[in-house]
Amino acid sequence: MSAPPWYAAGLRFGCRRCGACCTGAPGYVWLQLEDATAIAAALGMGSSDFVAGYTRRVDGRLSLREESDGNCVLFESGAGCCAYDVRPRQCRTWPFWPRIVATPAAWRREAADCPGMDSGEWIGPEEIERRSAPPPCAGKP
Repeated sequence: MSAPPWYAAGLRFGCRRCGACCTGAPGYVWLQLEDATAIAAALGMGSSDFVAGYTRRVDGRLSLREESDGNCVLFESGAGCCAYDVRPRQCRTWPFWPRIVATPAAWRREAADCPGMDSGEWIGPEEIERRSAPPPCAGKP
């Protein structure tokens, strides 16, 4: 029998839409086609226009584009994500990524830059496990 995770009592998180996880160094925000369709609809545009203007292909996968400063193309200063309610799974599961919930030290490192961590809603260990689990294999978009 394995020991309970260090977060067995749960953790607190409440997104402040500050953009700490959406801005800065370049990276990838992976999308499934379903994500692109939902975001396009939320922005009031067609899927093909959204894909052409807001995404890029990386090794055959679809990722959101970034601005020249590394910020996510969907991030608006002072407002946060302009597609927050339909953001991709990668964004919805932040900060409960495996590398962040792996240890208390990893959690504290991320919390130093994220004002929503250790505040807001209490998230139980079962929900943390659900959010940190890899997504079901849906193939490449």
